[in-house]
Amino acid sequence: MEWQPDEQGLQQVLQLLKDSQSPDTATQRAVQEKLEQLNQFPDFNNYLIFVLTSLKSEDEPTRSLSGLILKNNVKAHYQNFPPAVADFIKRECLNNIGDPSPLIRATIGILITTIASKGELQTWPELLPQLCNLLNSEDYNTCEGSFGALQKICEDSSELLDSDALNRPLNIMIPKFLQFFKHCSPKIRSHAIACVNQFIIGRAQALMDNIDTFIESLFALAGDEDCEVRKNVCRALVMLLEVRIDRLIPHMHSIIQYMLQRTQDADENVALEACEFWLTLAEQPICKEALSGHLVQLIPILVNGMKYSEIDIILLKVSHHKCDPGCLKLFQYPKAILMFLIKTFFFFKYFSERCVILYDAIGTLADSVGHHLNQPEYIQKLMPPLIQKWNELKDEDKDLFPLLECLSSVATALQSGFLPYCEPVYQRCVTLVQKTLAQAMMYSQQPDQYEAPDKDFMIVALDLLSGLAEGLGGHVDQLVARSNIMTLLFQCMQDTMPEVRQSSFALLGDLTKACFPHVKPCIAEFMPILGTNLNPEFISVCNNATWAIGEICMQMGVEMQPYVALVLPHLVEIINRPNTPKTLLENTAITIGRLGYVCPQEVAPMLQQFIRPWCTSLRNIRDNEEKDSAFRGICVMIGVNPGGVVQDFIFFCDAVASWVSPKDDLRDMFCKILHGFKDQVGEENWQQFSEQFPPILKERLSACYGV
Repeated sequence: MEWQPDEQGLQQVLQLLKDSQSPDTATQRAVQEKLEQLNQFPDFNNYLIFVLTSLKSEDEPTRSLSGLILKNNVKAHYQNFPPAVADFIKRECLNNIGDPSPLIRATIGILITTIASKGELQTWPELLPQLCNLLNSEDYNTCEGSFGALQKICEDSSELLDSDALNRPLNIMIPKFLQFFKHCSPKIRSHAIACVNQFIIGRAQALMDNIDTFIESLFALAGDEDCEVRKNVCRALVMLLEVRIDRLIPHMHSIIQYMLQRTQDADENVALEACEFWLTLAEQPICKEALSGHLVQLIPILVNGMKYSEIDIILLKVSHHKCDPGCLKLFQYPKAILMFLIKTFFFFKYFSERCVILYDAIGTLADSVGHHLNQPEYIQKLMPPLIQKWNELKDEDKDLFPLLECLSSVATALQSGFLPYCEPVYQRCVTLVQKTLAQAMMYSQQPDQYEAPDKDFMIVALDLLSGLAEGLGGHVDQLVARSNIMTLLFQCMQDTMPEVRQSSFALLGDLTKACFPHVKPCIAEFMPILGTNLNPEFISVCNNATWAIGEICMQMGVEMQPYVALVLPHLVEIINRPNTPKTLLENTAITIGRLGYVCPQEVAPMLQQFIRPWCTSLRNIRDNEEKDSAFRGICVMIGVNPGGVVQDFIFFCDAVASWVSPKDDLRDMFCKILHGFKDQVGEENWQQFSEQFPPILKERLSACYGV
């Protein structure tokens, strides 16, 4: 028989729910004690689900509260629920997902998601098929409630949904969601886009198989009247720009025009989402080409979006009443910009929410002017207010994020000028990393007792440590020596969150350059992790791991030999991969060159497998130390295996010609290879070969190297 509540017990539960809404502290304490007692009885949870789903005579806040208490019980004690209780709760949730009340539907959706997050997706096989089937219901409430639950599941379990553990339900779910992009209800359309959006960054195969349909469906919603739909469309395009730019390039002009409109959207949330598009586009290689014709429209729109309240404007006038309207010329000069920013510092005293804008402006300026910031007059004006905010903010305050990012740029730019401030900043960053790792471990061991940590604290702390290492160079040695950062870094490099690994590998590379004696004892443990992360599915992680390996090569020298086989096949695969982003190609080429420089006998046999993409990847980068070491490596490898370059020698010639001013000994290496090849084939064959060269290449090789 189906479980039925005892009337007396039901009244007790209802009274408890009423009491729990009381503002009286003593009453609240009594409620907590009563809840702890009732949780000893498993069918207490039956009463809670009954009130939520079946007691429709009760007011909605009471019913919803009953569901939220049940959700907390599921989170803390679900493994102790008898099977009959668990089954009853699951059944009631699915049977009532279409409750007429939006509040109750949302509460049931949260409850379903919480049960699913307890590992129940595998043991609740009817959940996903039933929710997907309910989407077809002619009853709006049922369709909307089911979509709400599915959206929460997609948010919480995106990786699991794309795994073999569940027989890849996304293969059915993604095409199903796409059908609802055309639904007559804006709420349903919004749910559908939000569900699909969860799988963009992870490049779920089911979505990649339907990517063109997805993009076409987004374009069809460009003019949607609903702000939530527009916001989700903007969010989708921003993420697609990051992971599938190849599919957007043919439509880039139209997309930019659309984003210009959305950046001015009447709904602030839509406009903010659209602003992310410009930030993401700025990091793409096509940015200059894509935006060059649109800057005249874009810049006024962005400037117009920097709105101030009336009190802000009054304060600005008080502070800058002597400023000329020709004042715009200020921004042509970094020094003038800096002094200007140091003077809008009064905002720290009046508007904490403006700090984020200021931090970002200072950080961007520091990135732009670099070591020119290292002047006593600038440091004395800039650092005390920043350090004051640093000291005021607690470790768990999210306002630390933008401040940490700002200080990372400032530390890199100030270099030795940051030394007076480095020790407390360094120690706090290490503490933030350590606290987050400890909380993550406690959560993994006892998820019922501990909350999952916000790993953004760890990420920004790692980034600031990178800024310190890059800015301070050898001065960071003593700080590293007195801390357990290498142990913490070993843990961070294995974190499940890609962004943590990305920042970890950046820090590893910077520590390798700044204080390698502290890194060297860990190399045997670090290298297998680096090799595992040479996976271009996570572009930024792969990029930083590749760069770190290159830096380690230059420090290890011949001692790198045991690790060549661990990383070289991955690097060769990446450099030959179609559609690999330009930055990753360049870093991969540099690291292969550096690996060949220190271990030519081990790398040179594979020369023919990578020489052509290697040359095309590095032909356009400016002369610098990284390019220098990479080309030395390729020259040494050609000496070991000259046959490996013969078929693609024209590409090598082109890459050599890309140098503006190589060092004398590197120029000699180029000369030796070019003349050696010419002598080997003979004058007549060389003439025939060089006839293939574009005129500019032919002239440059003749003028610089006499061939």
